[in-house]
Amino acid sequence: MISAEDLVALVRNYNPKTNAKLIHAAYDYGCKMHEGQLRHSGEPYFTHPVAVAAILTEQQLDDATIVTALLHDTIEDTKSTYSEVSRLFGDEVAVLVDGVTKLTNLQLSSSETKQAENFRKLFMAMSRDLRVILVKLADRLHNMRTIKAMRQDKQIQKARETMDIFAPLAGRMGMQWMREELEDLAFRVLNPEGRASIIRRFITLQKEAGDVIHRITSDMRGELDKAGIEAEVFGRAKKPYSIWRKMQEKEMGFSRLSDIYGFRVITRSEMDCYLALGAIHQRWRAVPGRFKDYVSQPKSNGYRSIHTTVSGRDGKRVEVQIRTRQMHDVAETGVAAHWSYRDGVRSVNPFAVDPAKWIASLTEQFDGEEDHDAFLEAVKLEMYTDQVFCFTPKGDVVKLPRGGTPLDFAYAIHTRIGSGCVGAKVDGLRVPLWTRLKNGQSVDIIVAEGQTPQATWLDIATTGKAKSAIRRALREANRERYIKLGHELARSAFENVGKKASDKALERAARTMRLEDADELLARLGSAELTTREVVQAVYPDLAPRDTNEVEPKRAVVGLSHGQGFTRALCCQPLPGERIVGITQRGRGVIVHAIDCAALVDFEDQPTRWLDLNWAEGSHPAGYTVTLELTMGNDAGVLGRICTLIGEQKANISDMQFADRKPDFYRVVLDVDMRDAGHLHSLTSALEAERDVASVIRRRDPTLAAVPTAAE
Repeated sequence: MISAEDLVALVRNYNPKTNAKLIHAAYDYGCKMHEGQLRHSGEPYFTHPVAVAAILTEQQLDDATIVTALLHDTIEDTKSTYSEVSRLFGDEVAVLVDGVTKLTNLQLSSSETKQAENFRKLFMAMSRDLRVILVKLADRLHNMRTIKAMRQDKQIQKARETMDIFAPLAGRMGMQWMREELEDLAFRVLNPEGRASIIRRFITLQKEAGDVIHRITSDMRGELDKAGIEAEVFGRAKKPYSIWRKMQEKEMGFSRLSDIYGFRVITRSEMDCYLALGAIHQRWRAVPGRFKDYVSQPKSNGYRSIHTTVSGRDGKRVEVQIRTRQMHDVAETGVAAHWSYRDGVRSVNPFAVDPAKWIASLTEQFDGEEDHDAFLEAVKLEMYTDQVFCFTPKGDVVKLPRGGTPLDFAYAIHTRIGSGCVGAKVDGLRVPLWTRLKNGQSVDIIVAEGQTPQATWLDIATTGKAKSAIRRALREANRERYIKLGHELARSAFENVGKKASDKALERAARTMRLEDADELLARLGSAELTTREVVQAVYPDLAPRDTNEVEPKRAVVGLSHGQGFTRALCCQPLPGERIVGITQRGRGVIVHAIDCAALVDFEDQPTRWLDLNWAEGSHPAGYTVTLELTMGNDAGVLGRICTLIGEQKANISDMQFADRKPDFYRVVLDVDMRDAGHLHSLTSALEAERDVASVIRRRDPTLAAVPTAAE
């Protein structure tokens, strides 16, 4: 355990004017209060607060935050009180310690409704003093570093909470190093085999290619020296979880990933950033579409840097980040840079954002959201997203999360423009509303009188603001229809457990779920925002609808008219769990497409044929065929192992064809019967982890669209 004197020395390194007496007093008080308490590992409990304080010294934080770290568990876990902490260490420290205590008591991984309420409380605590969340993040980081001492079930719970909440929050605050470490520590618990697979492949790559990082770093330094630019160059391999996430997002194997190395160039001035960019682009070929200038358009958390990806030595793609030392300090500590000290005074960093303004901008769009689920969805969307910058026709900049669409752009300008949107032009060309916008594009929204939000827009929009506005509009426009449909669903669900959906029962369910009245509950049930299982369990917690566990194939899709049949589109092969839309066809019922199916563009001008559909809640049988293309090594026993692996994943191969066969590899096209999107994800993850599998691709062919393009 770090001694009090060593801790003071760590603070004194960046703040020579630190109040050493205060830190000593807090150290002694915390040690006394936690005397006799042990951690799961058997170590004295006070080793934990000291380690948290040491983590915060790395961010060069003020004395009040360091003292708070030493005392952050005293009010909760010892006989200490708020008034005593205030008397001994001042009101500022007492308020901070109390704030951390309240955050610790929030069960952020609890049920959805309670989780949303607790998120509101978390944002309230952050808005009062952001240092509270800085201490909590350091607390979580140390707990994750020492998580092996906990029970397995508690490890999984804490790791999921870290991956879902604390890691994205650290990233949103600009503390990228902490986000990466939290993700990696959680990944080690949640998927040890996947992490080990990535590390093994890295080791193999290093044996084959040698020290790539050292060679590329030397090359970059040489080019910058030739250009007369004074700068530092650092290189590193990306974290295992970062690589795993890219493999999932891009649906490709490790061998096909290119930018698994990252390099940073730290210059002396902003002008040198652009000079360094020119020198690097002159020496190596820039990869189109992989350039971002966060210097001229900073992120909302103050992050500034130039990002580019180039084809480096041996054709390998590498990501390069270029920024000044001050920009780098903000990139490392994010919002925490506001409290950083140097030479005993608060460091004035022109790129550090005002925490009060930052948290206000983050919470503004959530304040008016009364719907628990919508609030939670909006928070998570905002925490997980990066940003792109697009322009209005007048040249105004609109910030959107990565993956944002013209519909999000319209709602970002004004709700009225979003609701009246009938189309969009991007860089002068008409595009579908689900187009993913890119940095620097100019977007022109086309509006029309009488247009109202469509149900399919929920699958197109990505921002919390747009989704909330669309839901509100749909709820008002279709309220009577949803109430009627919800009543039928409730009646059937209650009958399945031998009960009646009486007015009294529905009112009780509404109160339990904290909704305005029974009509509001039925409206949400009819619009698929609530499930019948949730409604029944709100009244009878020990009962569950008998028919919601297993879904009959003919009732797999919700939203069809009575007696209306459906067919899965061959072009996109949608699975339960994926967003879907229906296209009506005379004599053939409804063809169900995935919302991102390329074939849907043929029906953009036929809105009357579109149906808003959802998959039924429950467990679906493994009867949904998906076509996969596997590239694998041509060695003895490989195909047999792959077939066995697919069987172990409870999936059935219904057809197999050899698409290409070479001496060293072959490509196989498999038709595999799946239950849902989660089942497919588990299968592809298992296949990609197999050492002899080079790639796994889900085949989707727009030419196989089952619906003719002619209007009916």
